[in-house]
Amino acid sequence: MRRDALIRIRPVPEAGFRLFVLHHAGGSAQAYRPWVRHLPGDWDVCLLQAPGREGGDTALRDACALARHLYALIRADHDRPFGLFGHSMGALAAYETALLALAGDGPAPAWLGVSGWSPAPGPEWIEPRHLLPADRLRAGLARMGGTPAATLEDPERWRAAEPLIRADLELVDTWRPRPDTPPLPIPVSALAGAEDAGMPPARMDAWREHVTGPLVRHTLPGGHFYFVGRIGEVAGLITADVRAAVGADA
Repeated sequence: MRRDALIRIRPVPEAGFRLFVLHHAGGSAQAYRPWVRHLPGDWDVCLLQAPGREGGDTALRDACALARHLYALIRADHDRPFGLFGHSMGALAAYETALLALAGDGPAPAWLGVSGWSPAPGPEWIEPRHLLPADRLRAGLARMGGTPAATLEDPERWRAAEPLIRADLELVDTWRPRPDTPPLPIPVSALAGAEDAGMPPARMDAWREHVTGPLVRHTLPGGHFYFVGRIGEVAGLITADVRAAVGADA
């Protein structure tokens, strides 16, 4: 198992809380490096990276398989209370990882943060994005944000990036809730942009049907990548929610 799948940027040996951060589709853990300096200095913040971003890795196209991969990293690194935060595909992976942890006898998260993703049906269920022609896919990614313009506009860069983007989107587009899935009994924070066409506030509200623990909703101005330019504000919300859920020691 590749150790660079778990990136500890700022190790805090005596930290009372560890936060695992999971990235969006087509992205990488490195994109979330700037978040670390906005989170409490006494937290051990770890970035988790899905396979397919490094040479020799193959992208996983199934959310449960990705959850098993990530949970193996978390179990191997468990020595204190922890939480999961993910954006978009990362939120789906964090949700499935939390379900996996709660169903077993291993360590379970004390808090879950989900950003820009909901278990409720959405447009990608009707028209899967990973099957779109390249021109429509690029146009959709441009509207959503999060993918460098150079990647979308340069043919060579697009050819290099397209397989991974399609694999990640397939993971999200083909996911469906299982009928026997229990609601989450842990504190959950759900964050999204008010102008996110794919994840409007009404779709994010569906989290209430999947949580029996405390649920906190945050809707901020902006689209799918609403946190661009306001990472400090979003990190402040995460910090407050974790401390309310886990206690002042976090």
